[in-house]
Amino acid sequence: MSSSLSLPHLPTSPAVAGASEHDALGLREALSALAFDARPLEVARPRLRAAEAGIQRVFESDGTATEVVFNRARTIDALLGGLLDWADRTRYPLPNPTQAEGLAVVAVGGYGRAELAPHSDVDLLFLHGYKPSARIEQLVETVLYTLWDLGLKVGHAVRSVDDALRAARNDTTIMTAALETRLIWGNAPIYDGFVRRLGPEVVQGRELAFLDEKLAERGQRHSKAGDSRHLLEPNVKEGEGGLRDLQLIMWLGRCFHGAATVEELLTHDLLDRSGLRSYRIAERFLWAVRCHLHYLTGRDEERLAFDLQTEVAQRMGFKARHRLESVERFMKRFHIVAKDVGILTSIVAGTLDERSRKRARFNLKSFGFGRQRFAGFTVEDGKIAPDEPERFQRRPADMLELFVIADRNGVKPRASALAAIRRSLKRVTPEVRDDATAIAHLVHLITAAQRPGQTLAAMNDVGALGRFVPEFGRIVGQMQHNLYHIYTVDEHTLRVVGQLDAIADGQYAEELPLATEVMQQIVSKPDLYLAALFHDIGKGRRGNHATVGEQIAYKVMTRWKLPAPQIETVMWLVRHHLLMSQTAFSRDLEDAKTIQDFVQLVQSPERLRLLLLLTVADIRGVGPHVWNGWKAQLLRSLFRAAESAMLAGDVDAARRAAAEDAKGRLATALRTAPPMGWAQTEIDAYLARHDARYWLGFEPSQHVAHAKLIAEVEAAGDVSGLNLTVDLFRDRTELTLYAPDHPGLFMEVAGALALAGASIVDAHIFTTQDSMALDSFGIQDADRQGAVDDPRRLAKIKETVADAIAGRIHLAKVLAGRRPKPSRKDVFQVTPRVLIDNGASRTHTVVELNGRDRPGLLFDVTSALKDLGLVVSSAHITTFGERAVDVIYLKDVFGMKVTSPGKLQKLRAALLQALEPEARIGHGPGTKAG
Repeated sequence: MSSSLSLPHLPTSPAVAGASEHDALGLREALSALAFDARPLEVARPRLRAAEAGIQRVFESDGTATEVVFNRARTIDALLGGLLDWADRTRYPLPNPTQAEGLAVVAVGGYGRAELAPHSDVDLLFLHGYKPSARIEQLVETVLYTLWDLGLKVGHAVRSVDDALRAARNDTTIMTAALETRLIWGNAPIYDGFVRRLGPEVVQGRELAFLDEKLAERGQRHSKAGDSRHLLEPNVKEGEGGLRDLQLIMWLGRCFHGAATVEELLTHDLLDRSGLRSYRIAERFLWAVRCHLHYLTGRDEERLAFDLQTEVAQRMGFKARHRLESVERFMKRFHIVAKDVGILTSIVAGTLDERSRKRARFNLKSFGFGRQRFAGFTVEDGKIAPDEPERFQRRPADMLELFVIADRNGVKPRASALAAIRRSLKRVTPEVRDDATAIAHLVHLITAAQRPGQTLAAMNDVGALGRFVPEFGRIVGQMQHNLYHIYTVDEHTLRVVGQLDAIADGQYAEELPLATEVMQQIVSKPDLYLAALFHDIGKGRRGNHATVGEQIAYKVMTRWKLPAPQIETVMWLVRHHLLMSQTAFSRDLEDAKTIQDFVQLVQSPERLRLLLLLTVADIRGVGPHVWNGWKAQLLRSLFRAAESAMLAGDVDAARRAAAEDAKGRLATALRTAPPMGWAQTEIDAYLARHDARYWLGFEPSQHVAHAKLIAEVEAAGDVSGLNLTVDLFRDRTELTLYAPDHPGLFMEVAGALALAGASIVDAHIFTTQDSMALDSFGIQDADRQGAVDDPRRLAKIKETVADAIAGRIHLAKVLAGRRPKPSRKDVFQVTPRVLIDNGASRTHTVVELNGRDRPGLLFDVTSALKDLGLVVSSAHITTFGERAVDVIYLKDVFGMKVTSPGKLQKLRAALLQALEPEARIGHGPGTKAG
């Protein structure tokens, strides 16, 4: 540790001098020469604009970000120098200033490093003697007001040297800024005294506390910016693996060793040559991205949002290649760079932490106590490392052994071990991968480790997983340019494995009782973990990712010489990993053929259990707010129905038994319903009003609620009734409507809900034997995709739906007059697609619609169906970010499937028109609701 710091000075490299150096010098000369009564703004503003325009012009015509940040800092140096020269010479002259009149204007933070992004703040420290004079205050005000009038954002502090040092001692953020300073103008002895005292009075003795506080700050910063470098809209500056993390490496180097440049970290064994090269590559890339973001948006934009990614990719010269769009290649590069920054930060911080926390030389550990040795590896203080630093160079397969030992003993690799692994990754050749011991270790880590998710994530962070499984390496950093998948493919995959770990440990026993129960029943747990690792490995390649992934999984497992039955099970799970979610969320579970087709594909109870667990983990690994109680209920219903069918061997018999059971439960509840219970004749009459589909479509509590609603409507002599129930567990609000059935009723409800700012996530349409509609709609707030629970909103929805079905609202006209709010979804193009299937149901035509989600989409679709004289029996709406997938079960007015070729052609054409992204709300056919 150093008691004095060698602080960086403004670089003078000819590589970054260029045109703006001339502009900067001209700016200072022009300001310095102004007369007493001149207006500096009139001189500064056009020259500053010209200088910054020149910097941008050079950058966009094949310049570098290094030139941008250096030349902008130099331009601000010239601006400040000229202003202060003028003010000091003409406005507040002092022929023989005393030491008390001395002022040092100091650049701090990024400006102190001479790294100033196009729209970054200018951070200044005005250093003076014991007490600032009136003249110093006037000089400071002149500078600040001029900078503010020029539109610059300025952070500043006016302090004596003693106060500045005291503030740095008491505040880590101020101390960090103090590590990066340059004298811009003024009294050099004051500045030199500050620098000379900074090491012994502020830094020395606080190095370890500084490390702890910066790492804690880093964690908070990452959490605020998104908690993962794998996010698809990362923060270039504050996010994990961003520029702040690179700067953290240098802050630590300066604090512990007084390093002025990153190259000096080599002499202190904090980075090796490979690490230095990665640092410089990351620095150039991230600065380029940040500069493009600033220039593109005209502000200090740090988040690489979807609507900016394509343009930045094009500006940085990325081209489409190997089935990857230019933006996908750019973002893959971004995430790989961020991963490198993350591991470099971990190595540097870990190395300093481990060195600093060593105990005194003569203690028990000096004699070997507290250490554990495992075949050339030593575990100490919860960390493991090879005894020989270059062991992995000679025996690269031993990297896997390190992770096996670490997992068994619940420890983590030391920073030195991580650095050794990074240095040795290129030693992992095909021969090493095919080594029997290496394969055994790798398969153990995937299928039998105590925490496979945690261990595989650590291996991926350091680059080992992709080297030993190159097929996985292809999806590292791979993004999917949509709003549904917020993580890269590799991060999502490892989160899925982590979800399986949590289920197996019983962490979700209350939230996921079925999955927790099923996890204890499976006998093929290794197959499940292999399937989780491979389920998305086909993404980014030509063809359907599930079938491509199946082929890749076969190739890898064959190379590993796994048993044929295991290979078969894993291949099936990879190929069908979307089957259960697609069936549960997009098919009518009350339709007997839905269950029959699903069971025929799954075939065995063990596969059913494995598929359920993989499906739950897959959905939960997509991102926050994707999993909810509604999806859990649908998966649970499908699982139970399929399980019963497999055990009974007869889907229809199982469904008839379930319907009779539901009737019996309701009859029992109605006999004791307050205030006096229902008579048996009333119960029999009510049960006879509903067909078999109704009894299979709802939970017993919902059957009771429906009976109560109908009884209340009929007792009051009303024509219709409507009830809204908030279901926070399933993250939705249930709308139940009882009304005279008529064509277009679904359309009216869809339009009213769009008008009220709600969206339909599923709909169950039933007609009683006496032609009354009993319809149930699951709805969510259209913007935040959660349950609508505000009482005023609920009342408004109820009123709007009632007005719509009574014909008091001209839905098409009102909706057409509403301009859709700008949305992130506008960035994406989704090609409309209509699939019509007459084989998916015995009784209905099943239509699947794919299109870009937008307000009023379902209203336009149902308007088209109404004009064609078609009746909706159920609708299942699923949204994947910007993509809406709606599956509708329908019949014609005679209760038959749509089979006529001419009618099918008209149906497809009408629905494609309704799906067009440029279609405006309410432009569906029809005039007045009702």
